[in-house]
Amino acid sequence: MQFCDECGSMMRTEGDTWVCRSCENEEPRDSQAEAAMTTQDGQQDDGAPAVADSTQNSTETMQEPCPANNCDSDRAYYEMMPKPGGSYEVRLFTCVECGHKWRES
Repeated sequence: MQFCDECGSMMRTEGDTWVCRSCENEEPRDSQAEAAMTTQDGQQDDGAPAVADSTQNSTETMQEPCPANNCDSDRAYYEMMPKPGGSYEVRLFTCVECGHKWRES
């Protein structure tokens, strides 16, 4: 994959030339540089990244009935998370008994 030096857009190949998809800037192809590029076949999948659970060490709970079918717990850990692109927060719950997670609706 090659990116345009002029505008930063991804370029495409046309014969022995790289052509920018946006500004039509042209650059000659370099076979040695292209051979050094990492292809998708050469990449390694390390799996999904670990996600931090901020309720894991939390001791603050509140009375909130668990919506899981087989759970009668009425206590849950909670955290407030800002809603992406929004101006308000969302409350996330984790059941203290079964670990079921849900958000306030």
